[in-house]
This record gives sequence, C-alpha cells and structure tokens, in this order.
Amino acid sequence: MSLPHAILTALLEKPSSGLELTRRFDRSIGYFWSATHQQIYRELGRLEAEGYIRTLPAEQPARGQKKSYEVLPAGRAELARWTATAQEPKPLRDVMLLRLRAAAVVGTAGLEADLRRHLELHQRQLAEYEEIQRRDFPPGKDTPEDRLRHLVLRAGIDLETFWTRWLTHAIGEFGELPES
Repeated sequence: MSLPHAILTALLEKPSSGLELTRRFDRSIGYFWSATHQQIYRELGRLEAEGYIRTLPAEQPARGQKKSYEVLPAGRAELARWTATAQEPKPLRDVMLLRLRAAAVVGTAGLEADLRRHLELHQRQLAEYEEIQRRDFPPGKDTPEDRLRHLVLRAGIDLETFWTRWLTHAIGEFGELPES
C-alpha cells in the first residue's frame, strides 16, 4: 500500500516523468522504500486511473515523448489521509539473524566471511548517508520540510550505525567460538 504514497510524495515534491521518478527513487526515497522501474510505471497507471494524478499536457505533441505527471487534489487528500492514519510498526525480519540462529544448530561454516561482507556494505552505506547529510543539511538549513527530510536521513544513519556496531560485535564473537 505504501508505494502509491511514496510516488505521490515524490510527485508533490516535483512533477516528474516515470523515468525521472525511477532515478529519484534510486537517489533518495529508494534508500528506505525501493521500487523497480516496472512497479513505478504500473503504479502511475493505477494512480492516474483512480484520479490521484494526471499526465501534464505536452509542450509540443510528439510521438514517443515521455509523459510527466502531477498530483491532483484527490491525490494530495489521499496522501494527507494516509499520513494521518496510525500504523503498527513492522516486526524485524532479517535473513542474517535467521542464519545466525540456524548456525547454532548446523554450524557456522561460511558465515563469518558473510558477516564481514555485510559489515563492509553497511559501512559504505553509512558513509554515503553521512556524505548526504554534510551536502544537503548544513547548519542553518532548518525549514520544517528540511527538518522532516533530515529526520528520515537520521533514521538511515542510526540504522547503519547500529548494524556496523552489531556486526563488529558479532565478528568478535566468532573469534571466540570453537571451529565448526
């Protein structure tokens, strides 16, 4: 249910074509709500059919020209309704945690190397988020919109910080386990 709301959010920030939305998902929203190119295009069609968005009129009629979309008042109302609706937190589902639990009964072969790989991936993601913070949120940039966007980024930074600390600890534990 949240992909249409992610698209409405992105289009309210800036009317865009499907391709531009895909690129923006890759650079921002996709950090916390990912979608494929096909999913975005399929959802654009649904949102348009429901009267939440419309195709912007083309400046010059041309065959094969990319369509740009904007949010209609009904789309803004739907996004406001959804934003105000209480939702339960999702339970944590992480394959690495499940694999560690399984390793307790079948052995740890290959797992330490993957923990190290995950640590490297989380360290890179953390560095990327910290760079975005330096670039996009300098001191004094504190409009209400900026503060809310920065909160989302801070969640990413805090999650990656958690994972890098936890993985470092887990790798240390592996050094104290008997060979299996």
